[in-house]
Amino acid sequence: MKKIGVLTSGGDAPGMNACVRAVVRCATAREIEVVGIRRGYRGLIDGDMIPLGPRSVAHILEHGGTFLESSRCEEMKTPEGLQIAVDKLNEEGIEGLVAIGGDGTFHGAAALAKAGGIKVVGAPGTIDNDVFGTDYTIGFDTAVNTAVESIDKIRDTAESHDRLFFVEVMGRNRGFIALAVGIAGGADEILVPEHNTDLQILADSLKKHFEVGKRSSLVVVAEGDAPGGAQAIADKVGWLVGKDYRVVSLGHVQRGGSPTANDRILASELGAAAVTALDGRGGGGMVGKIGSEITHTPLEDTWTKHKELDTRMLKMLQILAL
Repeated sequence: MKKIGVLTSGGDAPGMNACVRAVVRCATAREIEVVGIRRGYRGLIDGDMIPLGPRSVAHILEHGGTFLESSRCEEMKTPEGLQIAVDKLNEEGIEGLVAIGGDGTFHGAAALAKAGGIKVVGAPGTIDNDVFGTDYTIGFDTAVNTAVESIDKIRDTAESHDRLFFVEVMGRNRGFIALAVGIAGGADEILVPEHNTDLQILADSLKKHFEVGKRSSLVVVAEGDAPGGAQAIADKVGWLVGKDYRVVSLGHVQRGGSPTANDRILASELGAAAVTALDGRGGGGMVGKIGSEITHTPLEDTWTKHKELDTRMLKMLQILAL
């Protein structure tokens, strides 16, 4: 293989830059030319590409976001758009593609491979950690640490005013962030989409926390746990508990910031593995890491197979929150 492309697509995640850096430098070591595709699949269709070398990716390891930028591209869901993308890759002489992103990114990558016979490898970059085939995704660790830092500060205010706080974190469909943040942040309750929330039971549980002498209580809510999010839940539960309450939505602050050491290391490992897969195995899947081993998962499996939430941690919370 003589020339490959690399793009970041979907929501940005801390560590994407580290992954691009690893792709470029590992490919260069194999004497493979690398082209950076800006703005994801939108940039591919528009032909927005730049050559990348070892110096092009200097000093990006520590930066959040993605210097290649990202975007959504509905055109990639059409046969016409896919054909344009294939033609652009062929015009540039790009033989393989590394696509860094999540579910939507891998849908596009699989469709591109099928439409044009392009060799494609995916690297999981999403803060949601909801991709099957890897223990952790690039950006998850940073997002959790960012949210925990915010919760530590919120708790100072909660205890100063004898209040009930509901903190909403990202997670439209899955509760991986909420679960990790809740355990690490010492939450009293964690609400995730994977489990139905009985508001009366929740209110009774929170009442007990105050009855045993707690001055404040904190509930971590995944944004997709219920219609209306944390605010709708708080409006009902706060009244049932009979306590003054506040709602804080951490929002997109969880996406930003310098990636943690764990995310930088994971991104570097997966970027290197993606190049190895393209050059040696011919592409066609997603590189991930399970335990200490690099794994290869068919792209279709990353969204058709379900990654389980560790419910044991939810049960453990009932003891830790006493």
